[in-house]
Amino acid sequence: MKRIFGVETEFGLAYTQRQTRRLGPEELARHMFRKVVEWGRSSNVFLPNGARLYLDVGSHPEYATAECDSLADLLAQDRAGEGILLELLADAQAAIEAEGHDGTVHLLKNNADSSGNSYGCHENYLIRRTVEFSRLTTALLPFLVSRQLLVGAGALIGAVPPGTRAGEGPATATSGPVFGFSARSDFMWEGVSSATTRSRPIINARDEPHADAALYRRLHVIVGDSNRSETTSLLKLGSAALVIDLIESGRPLKPFTLKDPIADIRLLARDLGSEHRMRLADGGETTAADMLEYFLGEAADLVARGDHSLGDDALAVRVIDLWQRTLTAVRTGDWDPVATEIDWAIKRRLFARYQQRLGLDPGDFGDPRLTRLDLAYHDLTPGAGIFGGLEEAGLAARLTEPATVARAADVPPQTTRARLRGEFIRRAHEQQLDFTVDWVHLRLNDRAQRAVVCKDPFQSEDERVDRLLALMSDA
Repeated sequence: MKRIFGVETEFGLAYTQRQTRRLGPEELARHMFRKVVEWGRSSNVFLPNGARLYLDVGSHPEYATAECDSLADLLAQDRAGEGILLELLADAQAAIEAEGHDGTVHLLKNNADSSGNSYGCHENYLIRRTVEFSRLTTALLPFLVSRQLLVGAGALIGAVPPGTRAGEGPATATSGPVFGFSARSDFMWEGVSSATTRSRPIINARDEPHADAALYRRLHVIVGDSNRSETTSLLKLGSAALVIDLIESGRPLKPFTLKDPIADIRLLARDLGSEHRMRLADGGETTAADMLEYFLGEAADLVARGDHSLGDDALAVRVIDLWQRTLTAVRTGDWDPVATEIDWAIKRRLFARYQQRLGLDPGDFGDPRLTRLDLAYHDLTPGAGIFGGLEEAGLAARLTEPATVARAADVPPQTTRARLRGEFIRRAHEQQLDFTVDWVHLRLNDRAQRAVVCKDPFQSEDERVDRLLALMSDA
């Protein structure tokens, strides 16, 4: 079983003001993308490693990995995106200092800001067109609602979920913030929809396969948190892919259709003990932990038989192991066994130590110093963020090797269509040729307007592209 994976990460920009005037996100983005525009004549470009880099609505950078057919490649591509953006951040910092500004530009990989905006991680999974989309989303949606117990980034969020009345939430006795699994959950308003910002859904139903539409469809999941921990990202992507494998294989699965998934996702975000009982459409009830336990058993059977799409049996076994241990941690309240591997557990332990040092009550999260600590966890800015230090100290696990990440920043995955795109872009820049690319098309903007359409994302070799590359060299 093979699958194409991709991740789109939305990053936040912030500015620490000192003596000179405050700079807004538009100015910061302009400085940050100056070299990108000079290189690609646009702020929306495809890179030689096959990935896409662009400025999204609101002047925030977004990096979309190249197509990957294994989670190992995907993790390396995702981490490489952080490095690419950090290089641009250094350029922006140098530019504003040259203009006489004394503040600091910050790059944030988090999920919400103080102005009420949310940006996170979008997951893409190639699925077969033969699978009925409504059946797939009906089966997958309850899992995605519950998955935050495993892979949430951890967040300080309001005690009462948006849209609820006093007395409905699990922690309405206090008006201050609480520690929850995910800040992203409060920004979900629909289960499945083609909207993206106006009414943000858990699953985006827009049909843009970026492949042969007769064979494939792209499942676009936008509920996920941006994770700092690579092991959390592995579990987030691997567990979802395994559940999709189960659905695509036609295996009979227990129905978990939720009566009110939006209320559930917000209440679960605040339910560290996994006590909230979700009402089912058939009149029954379940907890998120029980549901995740069921899917874990089914997924473990797939992995044991080697019938999965993760591209690496060892990583698949690791996904199952981490899934089981994290679920046990949630059930028992003993989070130490995953406190170096799961974002929310890493952050919660960090908060507990800081609360003890400050003499704060363990349930008091209203101190502004905790808010700053929460932000620092997601700050990629050298000298300002703390996650890199946690990795170096062994307090946060890492899967990728620096040399592998460095290569992924320049070289596309060699077993997917991204290899063709990356080589085309590299050759066009070497020959100083005008070109246009997207996920499917490679076009030379010369008099002949020569172009190749690459509809198969699994195809890493193509004679048509080879001929086009030869013509480019001749030119």
